[in-house]
Amino acid sequence: MHHGINTMEANMTKANVGFIGLGLMGQGMAANILKKGWPLSVMAHRNRAPVEALVAEGAKEVRTPREMAEHCDIVVLCVTGSPEVLAVVEGSDGIAAAGRPLTIVDCSTSDPSVTTKLAADLARKGITLIDAPLSRTPADAAAGTLDVMVGGAEDEVRRVWPVLECFAGRIIHTGPTGTGHTMKLLNNFLSMGYAALYSEALMLGRKAGLEPEIFDSVIRGGRMDCAFYQTFFRWVLDRDPNAHKFAIRNGFKDMSYLAAFANAAGVANPIGAAVRNSFAQAVGAGRGEDYVPMLSDFVAEANGVK
Repeated sequence: MHHGINTMEANMTKANVGFIGLGLMGQGMAANILKKGWPLSVMAHRNRAPVEALVAEGAKEVRTPREMAEHCDIVVLCVTGSPEVLAVVEGSDGIAAAGRPLTIVDCSTSDPSVTTKLAADLARKGITLIDAPLSRTPADAAAGTLDVMVGGAEDEVRRVWPVLECFAGRIIHTGPTGTGHTMKLLNNFLSMGYAALYSEALMLGRKAGLEPEIFDSVIRGGRMDCAFYQTFFRWVLDRDPNAHKFAIRNGFKDMSYLAAFANAAGVANPIGAAVRNSFAQAVGAGRGEDYVPMLSDFVAEANGVK
């Protein structure tokens, strides 16, 4: 079920869509849903600017998740993680409080064990929870070219597919609810792992008098080059602060979710633990708001090199 789902029939009557979490990723996603002609409701969090921009384009503003759930058939969440998802869904003014059947599409990077339990709890209330975490960048969110990993029953995934297509270039159905979030954690384990590896390698190189430019000239174009490497090195070499707008504290959160998953599964993940610790040290030193490529500076400074 990768492509070829008939979106024509699905588009005949466009469902009311709600969107909660207009952050770096969310605002671009919501704008694309609106642009493709879906009736959209939005809600402000801390920053009113994205809400006002979307309302100017025809979105409707609501005050609470409950109010959104009262007139939306599909609600997309793009919040930080599991605690925020639970607050939005189960809070006193949450989605579930509206007491009507709808589908929640959770695009955040959450703890899979929390997702599967929440899905079971919600199913008893007639609410479907689908996990649809994202890969790529805020620029891709704005361009509508995100990668989406979606977990859920086939018929339920089919129902939300046309909404996902508004902001996704590639959609992969990973299996039942929870598998999307698990795959996303594995995806982030690889990328955060690379970030920790690059940072440590650069620091060791610097100790030996190897400039980052020399390091890069050996790796770039070779077998260890990749898109994530190139993004990371846009900060290392060009000092582009927008190279990868993903906070170190979020990398730490994701690696902590992976650790929880490994603990629940009763397995050893020594490399995951090491990567988590690299991020934990940066967060503990007050660098959590820095973006991921800036981990290279922290590791260098911690070892007395510039």
